Amino acid sequence: MNKVINLKGIKISNNHPLVFMGGTCIIESEKHYAQAAKDIKKIVNAYSKNYVLKASFDKANRTSLKAFRGPGINDGLEILAKVKKDLNVPVIVDVHEPWQAETVAEVADILQIPAFLCRQTDLLLACGETGRVINVKKGQFLAPGGVENIIKKIESTGNKNIMLTERGFSFGYGDLVVDMRSLAIMKTFGYPVILDATHSVQKPGGLGNATGGDSKFAPILAKAATAIGIAGIFFEAHPNPECALSDGPNSLRYEELKKMISQTTQIDKLVKKFK
Repeated sequence: MNKVINLKGIKISNNHPLVFMGGTCIIESEKHYAQAAKDIKKIVNAYSKNYVLKASFDKANRTSLKAFRGPGINDGLEILAKVKKDLNVPVIVDVHEPWQAETVAEVADILQIPAFLCRQTDLLLACGETGRVINVKKGQFLAPGGVENIIKKIESTGNKNIMLTERGFSFGYGDLVVDMRSLAIMKTFGYPVILDATHSVQKPGGLGNATGGDSKFAPILAKAATAIGIAGIFFEAHPNPECALSDGPNSLRYEELKKMISQTTQIDKLVKKFK
């Protein structure tokens, strides 16, 4: 049975139209983030009404100690609240520690569990107890069947607003691979399944002191995943990936984003005609 999440007029499930969740990797500055969010919303809305803005106020797992992490929780949420209001969009925000859950939930519509933290019980429970929608990114080390235990932890709080996201599996050193069977397996639990198209093409630590990636493969993975019949596509996009302060190598250029959304939307309409 496909469970349906209602999010500000958007129905999220594996048999409803695709939802697109995306934005820049990190809040680089208030001005930069606000303009990028506006541009990306316009691109998505040209093909779909189902858009959720992605935001990170702190990238706590950067490769290098000297890497830019973001504005922090207080300034970050202040910026996000303003952009959310101006653009009238729901937002999805990373949560790294249990104490952050309640504070982030005051602004965010969806709390996102980073992949490396997907088995952290206290974090899952704290997020679940907020009552917000919880998006769990499946760890790069975890088999798809392993998400069942994660689901049970969140459900124990009484919260059944859960989404599951595939973002690649560790493939040797410094590379990831997406096993499309993972999406089908996670769908058996009934909850909406998302593909994180751009993090799936990362090369962790591939640049020595930073993570590399190959964004040209992101649209290919997105189209393949859409053909399976999933709930949504997660992505990161940037007006100038070479200058991005985080995840530039795997971020989509705006022209690439337009093409990806156009094509996946068409594939999705065809696939969901079939039962």
